[in-house]
Amino acid sequence: MAGLDRNTPLPTEITLHSQSKRLEIAFDDGSRFTLPFEFLRVHSPSAEVRGHGPGQETLQQGKRDVDVVDLQPVGNYAIRPVFSDGHDSGLYSWDYLHMLGRQQDALWQDYLARLAQAGGSRDPAKAPPPAPKGGCGHHH
Repeated sequence: MAGLDRNTPLPTEITLHSQSKRLEIAFDDGSRFTLPFEFLRVHSPSAEVRGHGPGQETLQQGKRDVDVVDLQPVGNYAIRPVFSDGHDSGLYSWDYLHMLGRQQDALWQDYLARLAQAGGSRDPAKAPPPAPKGGCGHHH
């Protein structure tokens, strides 16, 4: 299996709260996290968001209203959320989700700081249009 070791906590329950736009996830180590869709979206593990090396991350903006429209299980080790903005290439493994839950506050503060530094906004109306990138053909 894809790099899952015995110590990785496994989720016992995954609930999508569409109204409050949150993903609730409980693990067999007793921890339970509630992760906002926006938080999941801006911390997507996909190459599109993370880039191909440190410092190459693409800062995600205007994701305040993003929804998860579908949640697809990937084997026994990950889920792949489909976001309302068409993003569906992020594979969230159990250990990645657990890490996001544990470090949520620090990661979110870091994101807000980077957003402020870039003069960006969480509101779709205020975010600059994404730079055109080849090979992505999502038109909404």
